[in-house]
Amino acid sequence: MAAADLRDELTCSICLSIYTDPVSLPCGHNFCQGCIRRLLCTQEGSRGYSCPECRQKFQKRHVLHRNRTLGNIAERFRPTETEPGETGIFCTYCVLSPVPAAKSCLLCEASLCETHLRVHSKSPEHVLTQPTDSFMGRKCSVHNELLKYFCCEDSVCVCVSCYMVGEHRGHRVELLNETSEKKKEKLRKVLEKLSPVREETEREAQRLQERRREVAEKAAGETERVTALFRDIREQLEALEKRLLSDISRQKKKLSLPLTNLIQQLEIKKDNLSKRIRNIEELCNMADPLTVLQERESHGAADNEGGRERHDIKVPAVGDLDVDLISETLLTGLAAIVTGVKEWRIYGQEATDLLLDINTAGDYVSVSGDRKSASFSLTDQYHPQSPERFEVSQVLSTRSFPSGRHSWDLEVSDSVDWMVGVAYPSIERKGGDQAYIGHNTKSWCLRRWCDNYSVRHDRKEPYLAHIPSCRRIRISLDYEAGRLSFYELSEPIRHLHTFTATFTEPLHAAFWVGKDDDKWVRIIS
Repeated sequence: MAAADLRDELTCSICLSIYTDPVSLPCGHNFCQGCIRRLLCTQEGSRGYSCPECRQKFQKRHVLHRNRTLGNIAERFRPTETEPGETGIFCTYCVLSPVPAAKSCLLCEASLCETHLRVHSKSPEHVLTQPTDSFMGRKCSVHNELLKYFCCEDSVCVCVSCYMVGEHRGHRVELLNETSEKKKEKLRKVLEKLSPVREETEREAQRLQERRREVAEKAAGETERVTALFRDIREQLEALEKRLLSDISRQKKKLSLPLTNLIQQLEIKKDNLSKRIRNIEELCNMADPLTVLQERESHGAADNEGGRERHDIKVPAVGDLDVDLISETLLTGLAAIVTGVKEWRIYGQEATDLLLDINTAGDYVSVSGDRKSASFSLTDQYHPQSPERFEVSQVLSTRSFPSGRHSWDLEVSDSVDWMVGVAYPSIERKGGDQAYIGHNTKSWCLRRWCDNYSVRHDRKEPYLAHIPSCRRIRISLDYEAGRLSFYELSEPIRHLHTFTATFTEPLHAAFWVGKDDDKWVRIIS
């Protein structure tokens, strides 16, 4: 009994075998290192990890620490386990040395090796099975007889006495083999149904793994691109800073040089004036009149000297830094950087030349003079008849996008019935519903209806979770990648939806306006 209890303590709850290289989780439970590693790998990508024993959750994958004491005990206990191919059940009659059992007799409740099996009774009462040490599970708990039948009414295995004289008397019974075969047949049918489901699940898991790898690769590429962009921006800003500081230093030097020369001249004049002032002060302090008069003669008319020399040096108007030039240099440099960013940006090249094709506009669509906006008109516009013209209030752009990455921004009316998107030139122009963008396989669009956004393609219209909050929309097209994205230009920009498709024709920008005079869409980029 003590050995059995010890075996339970040394058994991994995952593989149900004696521990091999046991490790511990933070919760204290132990597992084979290989078993728990495989289990934790299956939990990657979920919202955390959990112990298979107590279900305690961990936010991150902890380092697995080896339980050396438990490992040493398991190593000493492991030799008592059976070798591969053995059952661990020994012959009941080989008492001198254990010999593996070949069969077990349910009647005798004994296990027999090959030698004792040859001399064992061959009568039908002695039912032989694979080696087992659990005989009570094969006998009736009431009559202590072998279970031979299956009671179809109570769905239990019964012995002969149960069927003949016991509580199952008169019930419909079958031999265990017959019932077992019927159950196996049902299980095979279940297996036939489950196998394709498992295969499809496996394929779906592989597709999701592939998609996850694609997302990771694209994220890595975008990270590298953004890093390179900001590195380039920083280099351009540093160069612009050096240029501006150099211009300021050059202007400072140009203005300071003449000022320095004037200051030197004024300093010389100031020194001369100081000397003359001291001489005059000395004369004023003399008591001898003769000396004062004689000294005056040597100096000349001193009282007029200062007046004549006051304007000898003219100080010109001092210039100032050309701040306008500095500002213009700064703004020009920043504008060049911003232009470079716009050309690089993830939305692609901005379609600044996007115009509406009046030859495609429906009769009740009014196109503005600059061909940038379309609105619904309550009166027929009497556009000239054209094979390209829509019967519905819809219009395409003149420009098409056969390749590359592009984006354009739109402003939409407050009225909540409009659709914007893209369409092939082969889209139906007549034919009612088939002409609407999103109602066929040749067009994709974003629609606003009431306080909801929805997206349309091939007549499918799932609603989006985003609540409209802005009248500006950006459409981004990556033709080769087969991606068409819609953004709301709010603060911050919100991604609404991305279609993925394999484009087979050039794409035109497409616009539909609802049947009301305040429905309009305008291209603003």
